[in-house]
Amino acid sequence: QVQLVESGGGSAQAGGSLRLSCAASGFTFSSFSMGWFRQAPGKEREFVARIHSSGRLPYYADSVKGRFTISRDNAKNAVYLQMNSLKPQDTAVYYCRRVFLGTTNVFAQDYWGQGTQVTVSS
Repeated sequence: QVQLVESGGGSAQAGGSLRLSCAASGFTFSSFSMGWFRQAPGKEREFVARIHSSGRLPYYADSVKGRFTISRDNAKNAVYLQMNSLKPQDTAVYYCRRVFLGTTNVFAQDYWGQGTQVTVSS
């Protein structure tokens, strides 16, 4: 059973930083691309960042490019999102998911977990 557990969220001032973590289990982590997504109150869930199974080829939404960095540690079955220069509009619940190679499409059979709340104040 695929399990993805996000952590590391919290509150930050605008301009600050947070680092999110996602612990994965129930599948061969090193074989899959992983992505981060977020959902702000009253808005649709949106793609944030993606990383290839090899740890290369990061890809970002325009809204976070240059501020966020996605990385992974296949030995620890974990994916990370370093968020710098945070803005109030980054406030959202953040989720990690497996994604199909080269896309932002998630595996439908995986569940959205509880995510981790990020709140950025101005």
